[in-house]
Amino acid sequence: MTAHPPAAAPGGRGRSRRVVAPFAAVSVLISAAALTGCGQQRDAGAYTVMNSSTDESYHRWDAEAMARCGKQLGVTIEQQSVPAAQVMTKALRMASSKSLPDIVQFDASEMPTFADAGGLTDLRTLGLSTRDIPEGIVNFGSYQGTYYGAARSVNTLALFYNKDVLDEAGLPVPTTWAELRETAKKLTQGKRYGVALSAGGAEDGVFQFTPFMWSNGGDETRLDSPQVVAALDYWKSLLKDGSLSKSTVSWTQADVNDQFMAGNAAMMINGPWQVETLNTKKSLHWGIARIPVPKAGDASVGPLGGAVLTVPNTGDEQRERTAARIVACLSGEREQLTYALNSWMVPANEKAAAVWRKRVPELDALADQVAAARSRTAKLGAGWSSVSLALQSAFQSALTGQSSQAALTRAQQRATSGN
Repeated sequence: MTAHPPAAAPGGRGRSRRVVAPFAAVSVLISAAALTGCGQQRDAGAYTVMNSSTDESYHRWDAEAMARCGKQLGVTIEQQSVPAAQVMTKALRMASSKSLPDIVQFDASEMPTFADAGGLTDLRTLGLSTRDIPEGIVNFGSYQGTYYGAARSVNTLALFYNKDVLDEAGLPVPTTWAELRETAKKLTQGKRYGVALSAGGAEDGVFQFTPFMWSNGGDETRLDSPQVVAALDYWKSLLKDGSLSKSTVSWTQADVNDQFMAGNAAMMINGPWQVETLNTKKSLHWGIARIPVPKAGDASVGPLGGAVLTVPNTGDEQRERTAARIVACLSGEREQLTYALNSWMVPANEKAAAVWRKRVPELDALADQVAAARSRTAKLGAGWSSVSLALQSAFQSALTGQSSQAALTRAQQRATSGN
């Protein structure tokens, strides 16, 4: 949050910054739309899916999946792709004109805002089952206990490393913060930094900070806690050592990948959406591992990323039920595996994920990381957007000179006040 295509961030390679729609504005617009009434006249045999598959490969993969499901269900499924940062605003405009598509693929971090405003239908009431889906991924598509979004695949972050560089230095892959810091120091030479990550003022940076915050026992409900401060102080230590570029405050995850591929970073924090690009450079021998933890034995808890397929509340129950059957097909075990193998993401379905592990053993560590990952919106729901914006500001302040405690104290104030 999809996996969704490279145009999205996080969970994608794109450089565009996601615009977070204020919850109050969403509520007003959806309420004013009177979603219980149907607007435009619809073709009974044609259904529309709005997603963010603007990348040619993802658009083609989705079109092929929709053709297969359409044939199976006896309907025509049309794909409408818009840039990921525009999905929410586009959906709001369509809601106000009562012209919502039958299915909308939202980034999972945005879905609760639309759901809280009454814009989505409970998928369980429409007949979708969550059997064989891990609880964490069910929660990923839920808001306040209601299952609104079906994930086809999910992603998270991992530590990518240059095998040749580590081998030449005779260093093992780091597993703890202390090991990561020491290894990064030793691998920082000339124009090459030991590690690269995104700490920019956008959701990319927040996505990358969560494994450090959560694995250290921090919580998004209290940004100024000692655990969260220590996590940000750890980032600052990498910067102080010279192991992390000062440009990290402006890098997206795509920029981080560019640095790694160019040989300007020996290790990086990134996600599986970069694999297709990494594999284009045959001379680059890379591996992945779980993100290092504060101390040996701690759980490496990363963020679940990707998108979920939802059925908007249009008031046309018959169309909603058919739309749910389309969602069930697109998120079914077979289609999940096909989509995950194409996109290098991890299937949400446990059975499909087991097959996926065997097909791509080089990404097995990623599946382990997903198993312990959790949704950014699990605790705060629609309130996550305020926390994200507050953290983005804190990174910029702390990594350019302010103390972590001061930056995060201000972030907590911003998050709770909504300013």
